[in-house]
Amino acid sequence: MHRLFVAIRPPADQRAHLLSLMDGVDGARWQSDDQLHLTLRFIGAVDRHRANDIADALGAIRFAPFDVHLTGVGAFDRKGVVDTLWAGVKPRDPLAALHRKIDRACVSIGLSPESRAYLPHVTLARFGRSGGLIDPFLARHAALNRAPFRVDRFTLFESRLGQQGAIYHAIADYLANGAARPPLD
Repeated sequence: MHRLFVAIRPPADQRAHLLSLMDGVDGARWQSDDQLHLTLRFIGAVDRHRANDIADALGAIRFAPFDVHLTGVGAFDRKGVVDTLWAGVKPRDPLAALHRKIDRACVSIGLSPESRAYLPHVTLARFGRSGGLIDPFLARHAALNRAPFRVDRFTLFESRLGQQGAIYHAIADYLANGAARPPLD
């Protein structure tokens, strides 16, 4: 089985800035450079045949390149316990449009449609059951506002769970004009 997701990899300078923010929260499991991405569609576990169908369907997607920027920070919680710290990404509309195209491509080959609301973000840290005191971190980085970067591709990733957490392997990059090529990094 292959555990797949589709994402955008921010450029190296953007990732380096995010890495520089990662400190000062007890219990945080900070993401590594290799883990920093902006998810467009989580797919989950599929067999090899379905994985190949997904890769083919993604190749048919076309979109106009657009610019986004990292802005602000926030947190997700489950039942009142913080489980994720993230950096926001705006503008939302072009990302949401690309998310919908990817979701339609997945549905066209028999996957269930995405049921959760789409909130563009880059995960910075995860927490165990106890959460962490995040208010100082949120206050310190509330003004995060990076220069824009161009989105002209998205990537199909495979996630493999290991002792150190998830390890992501880029399967293919898909360019805005629909061409597929091996991933850059």
